[in-house]
Amino acid sequence: MDVTSSLQTPLMPDAERQQPTRFYRWMVLVFVSLAMFGNYYVYDCIAPVADLLARQLGFSDSNIGLLQAIYSIPNVFMVLIGGYVVDRIGTRKAIFIFGTLCFAGSVVTVLSGKLTVMAIGRLIFGLGAESLIVAVTTAVAKWFRGKELSFAFGINLTIARAGTWLAQNSPTWAHSAYDNWRSPLLISVGFGSLCVVGAILYWVLESYAERRMDLKHQGSTDKVVFSDIYKFGVSYWYIVALCVVFYSAIFPFETFAIKFFIEARGTTRELGGFLVSILTAFTMFGTPVFGLFADRFGRRATLMMLGSTLLIPVYLMMAYTNVSLYVPMAMMGVAFSLIPALMWPSVAYIVDQSKLGTAYGLMTMIQNIGLAAFNLLIGWANDHGHASAQNPAGYRLGMWIFSVLGFLGVLFAFLLRQRERGPHGHGLETITTASAPA
Repeated sequence: MDVTSSLQTPLMPDAERQQPTRFYRWMVLVFVSLAMFGNYYVYDCIAPVADLLARQLGFSDSNIGLLQAIYSIPNVFMVLIGGYVVDRIGTRKAIFIFGTLCFAGSVVTVLSGKLTVMAIGRLIFGLGAESLIVAVTTAVAKWFRGKELSFAFGINLTIARAGTWLAQNSPTWAHSAYDNWRSPLLISVGFGSLCVVGAILYWVLESYAERRMDLKHQGSTDKVVFSDIYKFGVSYWYIVALCVVFYSAIFPFETFAIKFFIEARGTTRELGGFLVSILTAFTMFGTPVFGLFADRFGRRATLMMLGSTLLIPVYLMMAYTNVSLYVPMAMMGVAFSLIPALMWPSVAYIVDQSKLGTAYGLMTMIQNIGLAAFNLLIGWANDHGHASAQNPAGYRLGMWIFSVLGFLGVLFAFLLRQRERGPHGHGLETITTASAPA
C-alpha cells in the first residue's frame, strides 16, 4: 500500500502550482540525510569491535578486512543496477527499497558470531547501502541543482557522517556495551532502522510535492541507455579515478585504525575511537563550508588537488614518527572534508540530469572495486607483516600503500584541473551559484 494513501491530495492545476520553497527543499534534504545517517552508523560499527572480534571470536585481520570488503563486493555490480533503478522508478521508491535492505543486513550481522553469518549480513547491508547513497545523492542533485548544490551536498554528508562519528565514539558513550562483541552491533540495528524511517518521511514529502508543487525544475528521468556511459566524457572519468583512490585511502584505513592505534601507538579503545572520529568531526563541519565556498567561488578541481596532497604524508607520519596523532588525523580531516564536498556535486555539472543515477551508480561501482580490493589487501598486508602490539612495524606496509594512493589522488586531480581549464571543460573551475545552470 502507498505510504501516502492516508495523505491523498487532489492534483492542483499547473497554473496554480508554486515551486517548492527553500524551507521545503531543506526539509527534504534533512529526511533523506536521516536515512544516510543510519547507513553510515551501521557501516562503521565494525571498526570499534575489531579487537573484540579478534580476541573473543578468533578473527584475523584478513577476516575483519573481509567483513568490510564483502560489503563492497556486491556493489561492483549492484550500484550500477541501483543507479539504473533510481533513474527508472524514481528516488523515493529506490530510497525505501535500499533503506530496507540496509536495516535487514544490520539484523543478520548480529545473529551469530560465525564469520559466515556475519559476512552474509554485511553482504545484505552492502546490497542496499551503496545503492541507497546513489539514490540519496541523486535526490539531492534533483532538488538542488542550479541552487545551493555543493552546500546541500555538504549538509547531507555532515548529517550522514554524524552516524559515523557516533559509531566511532561508541566505545565512550556506550562503554558498558563493549564487554562483548554483540552488544555494540545490537546498537547498530537500532540506528539501522533510521534508514527505513528516513525513507518513509522522504516518500511522504515528495509525494505531497508532486501533487501540490511545480517540480519541473527538479528534473526528470528518461529511459536509460547504457551506451550513454561512453559519452560521459574525460572529466567524469578523472573524477571517478580520484574517487576510487581517495576513498580507498580513507575507509580501509578506518577499518583498522582503532586496532592500529591500540597496538602500534598504545592508546585505549576509547581514545582510538575518538582519534578516528576527529576525521569525521572535521568533515561534519568542513564539508558544508567547502561546499559553500565552491558554490560562490568555483575552483573545484584545484581544491580537490590540494586536498589530495594532504593525504600523502599522513600515514608515514603515523608509522615512522612519534608526532601527536592529532596532527595527521586533522590533516586527513581537512582532506576528507574538502574532496567529497566538491567531487560528488561536480558530476551533476558534467552529466545530463536524466542520467545522474546511472553516473553516480557507475562511479560508486568502481569505487567499491577499490574498497573491496584495499580492505582485503590491507588485511593481508597486516597479517603478512605480523602486525600486532608486539610488532607494530608490521603495519608499515599498509601505510605505504595508503601513501601511494594519496599520490595517485594528486595526479588525477591535476589531470582533471588541466582538462577543465581547456576547451573541453565543463566550468568546474568557474561555475558559481550565480552562474550555475538552472
